[in-house]
Amino acid sequence: MADGMHHNSSPGTAALLRELAAAHGVGTSYWGWDGVERSVADNTLRGVLAALGVPAGEPDEMERSLAEAELAPWRRLLPPVAVAREGQELPVNVHVPHGSPVKVWIAAEDGTRYEVAQRDNWDAPVDLDGVLTGRATFVVPGRVPLGWHTLLADNDGTLAQCPLIVTPRRLGTTEALAGRRNWGLTAQLYSVRSSRSWGIGDFADLADLATLTGQEGAGFLLVNPLHAAEPRPPVEDSPYLPTTRRFFNPLYLRVEEIPEYGYLDPKGRAEVERLASRQHAANHTTGLLDRNGSFGAKLAALELLFAVPRGPARTLAFAEFCTGQGQGLDDYALWCALAEKLPPGAPQWAAEASAPDTAYCREQRALLAGRIEFHRWLQWLCDQQLEAAQRSARRAGMEIGVIHDLAVGVKPGGSDDWSLAGVLARDVTVGAPPDMFNQQGQNWTQPPWHPGRLAESGYAAYRDMLRTVLRHAGGVRVDHILGLFRLWWIPAGAGPEHGTYVYYDHEALIGILALEAQRAGAIVIGEDLGVFEPWVRDYLAERGIFGTSILWFEHDADGPIPPERYRQQCLTSVNTHDLPPTAGYLAGEHVTLRESLGLLRRPVEEERAEAAAEQQAVLGLLRERGLLPEPGHVDVQGTVEALYAFTTLTPSSLLGVALVDAVGETRTQNQPGTSTEYPNWRIPLAGPRGAVLLDALQADPRFRSLVGAIRSALPAHE
Repeated sequence: MADGMHHNSSPGTAALLRELAAAHGVGTSYWGWDGVERSVADNTLRGVLAALGVPAGEPDEMERSLAEAELAPWRRLLPPVAVAREGQELPVNVHVPHGSPVKVWIAAEDGTRYEVAQRDNWDAPVDLDGVLTGRATFVVPGRVPLGWHTLLADNDGTLAQCPLIVTPRRLGTTEALAGRRNWGLTAQLYSVRSSRSWGIGDFADLADLATLTGQEGAGFLLVNPLHAAEPRPPVEDSPYLPTTRRFFNPLYLRVEEIPEYGYLDPKGRAEVERLASRQHAANHTTGLLDRNGSFGAKLAALELLFAVPRGPARTLAFAEFCTGQGQGLDDYALWCALAEKLPPGAPQWAAEASAPDTAYCREQRALLAGRIEFHRWLQWLCDQQLEAAQRSARRAGMEIGVIHDLAVGVKPGGSDDWSLAGVLARDVTVGAPPDMFNQQGQNWTQPPWHPGRLAESGYAAYRDMLRTVLRHAGGVRVDHILGLFRLWWIPAGAGPEHGTYVYYDHEALIGILALEAQRAGAIVIGEDLGVFEPWVRDYLAERGIFGTSILWFEHDADGPIPPERYRQQCLTSVNTHDLPPTAGYLAGEHVTLRESLGLLRRPVEEERAEAAAEQQAVLGLLRERGLLPEPGHVDVQGTVEALYAFTTLTPSSLLGVALVDAVGETRTQNQPGTSTEYPNWRIPLAGPRGAVLLDALQADPRFRSLVGAIRSALPAHE
């Protein structure tokens, strides 16, 4: 399938198809990374419309679909959901048989009732299946407070209701940081081990890393997504391809921190110690991380602890947690219990076990009650250990604390894909169009939210996910936040270059994100890198969402931009987990790796020359600012520290310091555009002298030197 139109569509049919796509928020062309506008192929448009549930076959079918798109709002008394901004009026259209009376009011979440006044509307009535239907406009008043309310309408005894969500105009937590600057570490938690880890960094390591960096003056610690993977080995290595984004990965539990560990009988304790000691050896190696070995050992230990009776206080706390997490936790735990006995791809998943409410699954809830309880219990333990980590961060002086990372989507066949099927689109996956780093495009293999069905559901699944992620967080980084505006949908069977953008209601998605963050007292950082429409960054800034700036990417037609031109409302850093650590980047590791994996579309010499020229331009700017001596008079570590010193000259409120750069790691953590070709997400933290453990981090000369350079460049408690 080539870019552009297929010859099998007549001009009239093609125009109709494009009109239909536009009516459903499907892009019919897009601007590539190279500044060229490309037309989307007809096959792509048909595939995406089919995934949205829109018939788009013969011209007469498309005509019917277009007419239905125009009439759909008229078929409803109230819209599926209404999203307002605090302090601003919101017009809402109500549809009733022409001339019949209608009354509209709001039931606020605190029980207060607000009347909603009608405004003149001169739209002509529409004949809807033989019923002349009128449109009345009501205006939600600006005095309705933040929150999740209900909009109600009474049309001659016919009642309708929909969620009314009032969101912050601007996220207040961002305002609170406006006059100050915080630096913090960015780390891949699984790679950060101590002598007590079970081969993989865990929640106790998180608390310790937050504590020791908080004591050094850091204001935050940003970690990779901690979402749950499979309930038993083998598990997915990528933290960005979870089975659910709402619940956490028990792989990160520190077994010895669970209170019931203290009440194991001698035989049980000896078994846990044996399991732990077998994993401890792995902490000291620089070889690839073994999640499966670590998780298998932890699960064996956790089964022993699960059998220990809990006292009344713990029993009550567990029950309260389960009640608070509700049906979402029950369904997730059921999926885990089923996934322990049904392998991925088992025929039952497509038949009797296809959804949480099938007769088979209702029966399994009773039969698997013990296993369901086990998986609920694991989530409770994760919740407690995450709470302890955030408490440790704040106690150590961090203003923000732990910042979680929200992945773009979930793995097909996982828990969310199964339990949230009603609000996800089928027969398409999400990815990215070709760009300068991935010249074939990317397919992330994840099912996207279905924009219409998500709105119909009142955004409940999105809200519940955000609430869990933000429960014990000082902030959340939203990976590819541009996906809340539009996502690159790829029809099943097509390559990533044969996709198109599908647009979402960003006012609702960003508004709900801001509302939940404000209620949690958390900041939001949007990863707004890549190809985006210019107004998007302005919109995010207006709503109080921090942006992301990576030093190597900040340039214009004249070269690297000076530090004064960086954004204030921004997390600025030298690198990202999708690039090699800075020492590796300076050595051109990213070009070497991409060449070895066949990801380049032009000669390697050209890539190397361009990479070297880009680096020299940045380093030249550093020399202009007196941060770097002339070539030949500085080592790699000195260059790394000069690059971070450069970020302190920016006005950015948040400065990220990659832990890999603080210890001299050179290996790439993740190479976008690959899956099995490179051991993504399996590189442990190491430096030139071998594995770096948390126990020795504070005394590490490189760490001390880089942290010292940051602290001396930033005034105390800025």
